[in-house]
Amino acid sequence: MSKADNLFINMCQKILDEGFSSEGQTVRARWEDGTPAHTIKTFGVVNRYDLQEEFPALTLRPTAIKLCVDEMLWIWQKKSNNVNDLGSKIWDQWADEDGSIGKAYGYQMSKKYKFSQGEMDQVDNVLWQLKNTPYSRRIMTNIYNFQDLSEMGLEPCAYSMTFNVTGDTLNGILNQRSQDILAANNWNVVQYSVLLHMLAQVSGLKAGELVHVISDAHIYDRHVPLIKELIKRETYPAPKFKLNPEIKDFYDFTVDDVVIENYQKGPQITNIPIAI
Repeated sequence: MSKADNLFINMCQKILDEGFSSEGQTVRARWEDGTPAHTIKTFGVVNRYDLQEEFPALTLRPTAIKLCVDEMLWIWQKKSNNVNDLGSKIWDQWADEDGSIGKAYGYQMSKKYKFSQGEMDQVDNVLWQLKNTPYSRRIMTNIYNFQDLSEMGLEPCAYSMTFNVTGDTLNGILNQRSQDILAANNWNVVQYSVLLHMLAQVSGLKAGELVHVISDAHIYDRHVPLIKELIKRETYPAPKFKLNPEIKDFYDFTVDDVVIENYQKGPQITNIPIAI
């Protein structure tokens, strides 16, 4: 069993056993048929992933690693808010007729600010600091911009990364206000693990620990039987992860520079209902 599987199983079991149900409460989210989408939730989940020890892709079921890396690069590298620049269709339901999701995600990453070293966006500021002031305690990004919330197709769920260098090791904390555990948990874990590996490589560092903090970790009512079946499955060792060592500039990475080997996994869960 990979440690990522163990963390996932324990988190899901705790939500199922001890979580708070929103049944009887007024909820915003709806299923496609208009029915209120209720959840069982746990507040303040913290999971730690040692990237030097393993690559934290679930083996209980497959994570579409290339697609989730593509989405991460769409936000962090392309700094786009248009689904036409994205390889998957996961954002289509939040986009307008032109493909825009408004002033969200990549739009916020593209905004320029005045830093001590000049005017640049948040990603370039992180890259600059990792190379020039790696022991700073101020290396972070935040895309939850209150001024622009009313013009976002979806308010960001994973909204902040804080980076911290210890010796020659880059660590990161991913803060997430809300997470649909079945649909998105390992997707986000894999994305930000790959991001740490990429930023570390181009900064002459090695990837260390990813700490994932979830304020509202929830399982939707229609996902409960799927989760119960999933966490009883057989597990396998974590897959091996490699990055193309020739890439020295973050903006040169593509999904093809991510290599996953020996990825044993259980069958995919298809047709997962998504609450909107």
